[in-house]
Amino acid sequence: MTLPTIELNPAEPPAASVIVLHGLGADGTDFLSLADEVDLAAAGAVRWVLPRAPVRPVTINNGYPMRAWYDILGTDLVRREDETGLRTSLQQVHALIDREVARGVPARRIVLAGFSQGCAITLMAGLRYPQRLAGLAGLSGYLPLAATTAAEASAANRDVPVFQAHGRQDGVVVLQRGTAARDTLLGLGYAVEWHDYPMEHSVCIEEVRALEGFLRRTLTA
Repeated sequence: MTLPTIELNPAEPPAASVIVLHGLGADGTDFLSLADEVDLAAAGAVRWVLPRAPVRPVTINNGYPMRAWYDILGTDLVRREDETGLRTSLQQVHALIDREVARGVPARRIVLAGFSQGCAITLMAGLRYPQRLAGLAGLSGYLPLAATTAAEASAANRDVPVFQAHGRQDGVVVLQRGTAARDTLLGLGYAVEWHDYPMEHSVCIEEVRALEGFLRRTLTA
């Protein structure tokens, strides 16, 4: 299934793309303002791609259907994981990246980013993508199927820059899940830029400024 997307296209042919994956129950519109809040002029023309996850029943929400990249089976996000859903979303996100490449944006000029569930898919899919990406940015999320990362990671992205940010008072994806992801990636040799902030499961302006710097560096490297 091809994911529906919201796209913000520059006036000129894009030299880079930023793909942003939303969180559980959202639809991508919540990150439309991000394109206006960060200045990426140094990277040239940038296309923003905001895909929408499929609607599916979510177990932790009593089976209520909502947009979700995968099912959440319980409050402990890593004890029982929806591997089928995770891997399906991985393939769909890889197809999105492939489409950007086919439209003329080199993989090395594509950043994959996401919030919460979108962060989980960003880390999982980005590390496994077969071509080197510009960078991965994960906000308020964690690393799913962590035990398979080392065996399945793409050699092309062994040196991909990773940005992680998390709220210290996050009660949805607790800080420990974010730091565990960070520590796993550091242990595997990835370069992780870590930030944490005095906030809950949300995004703050200081985080946006840090992300802006990361995007500038990775898209102009």
